[in-house]
Amino acid sequence: MIYTVTFNPAVDYVVQTGSLQPGCVNRAVSETIRFGGKGINVSLVLAALDVRSVALGFTAGFTGEAIERGVQEMGVETDFVHLKAGFSRINVKLRATEETEINGQGPAIDSGALAALFEKLDALSDGDTLVLAGSIPNTLPQDIYETILRRLSGRSLTVAVDATGELLLRVLRYRPFLIKPNHHELGALFGKQLHTIDEILCCARQLQEQGARHVLVSMAGEGAVLLDEGGGVHRCGAAKGTVRNSVGAGDSMVAGFLAGCAGGDLEHALRLGTACGGATAFSEGLASRGEIEALLRTL
Repeated sequence: MIYTVTFNPAVDYVVQTGSLQPGCVNRAVSETIRFGGKGINVSLVLAALDVRSVALGFTAGFTGEAIERGVQEMGVETDFVHLKAGFSRINVKLRATEETEINGQGPAIDSGALAALFEKLDALSDGDTLVLAGSIPNTLPQDIYETILRRLSGRSLTVAVDATGELLLRVLRYRPFLIKPNHHELGALFGKQLHTIDEILCCARQLQEQGARHVLVSMAGEGAVLLDEGGGVHRCGAAKGTVRNSVGAGDSMVAGFLAGCAGGDLEHALRLGTACGGATAFSEGLASRGEIEALLRTL
């Protein structure tokens, strides 16, 4: 079973306006509500691919109830820890001539709730997959990913981590199966901009030397490259289409890669991950199975 963890789920309120004039009353042209957070996004795309997963994390208040109900209705099993105070955050996405985002803070997570999550993670079985994705709320220690993997060390789990900066570097010693930085995030880890595939692979190898097994790097219009644990290099060109959505493409790539590598075919996993990421980027929301399959045939 695949388990995803989202520490700070959200209701995304997406508002389209013709133009945005600060200080004035602006009328919406369209409105959409989506339920998300990076781990939840991974679970939703897995569901589109008919792959089961369980979404873990924390929810609170009326928005938390809406998130849990909405995710379940989209075919994802949930096992959230329900917080006693506060409410799950609301993120406002304003789409006019430019995109503007106002992201909520989210509820406080106390030690008792964190212990409840640890109990759920302790129940994972050998052969399960765990996905840790996204940033950490400021009410939690910033080494929480490291704490989780240290707690689970010695278990036969497949771990995928989609995080940035120190949050990612701290977990490499636990040999995660997959990490997925984009090329900007990868460069930031080493304090430089990466312009060529050789520069990207050089940095990816350094992350492998620190413990990562597979390093999957998305490169926007240049596609994606995978450095596998045996040192093999796999490349896939970018999917072709018009970018309409900047949210969830990386999460979709993680979902597609995990679904695709179930049979051990890394080339197929890379292609499916690229198709999933592209299909989400070219959609208003997360990709559907039909959109993914259509793009996969072109790669």
